[in-house]
Amino acid sequence: MNRSLLALVPLVGSLLLAGCGPSAGGDCEGGGFVCQERVLALECRGGAWRELPCRGPLGCRETSEAVRCDTSNNVAGDACASSAEGTGLCRADGQAVLECRQGVLTETATCSACTVENSQVTCQP
Repeated sequence: MNRSLLALVPLVGSLLLAGCGPSAGGDCEGGGFVCQERVLALECRGGAWRELPCRGPLGCRETSEAVRCDTSNNVAGDACASSAEGTGLCRADGQAVLECRQGVLTETATCSACTVENSQVTCQP
């Protein structure tokens, strides 16, 4: 199964009212995540809110414990969370590995088949 659901913690607030919550590029302190839209999370990183796409079918959703971002359809060049740094996922077509490097998803290998099991990415040549 090619599913990447990233639990982004800690949760910063809940139930943001339209126009009242954080926005990309806005100032923030510390760290944390919120859902901006159904397919977009924000991470407080380096003193500013940064957009993180959640292109998978489960999108972005907040629970009482964490913000969850489905990255299963994310593509090379998309921003990735600081908590995902150094981790990989399969490209949606299962033909490549994407790895979070310096805050950006980067294609690191091409495969005939890519799978993820227990957070371990396997790329068949």
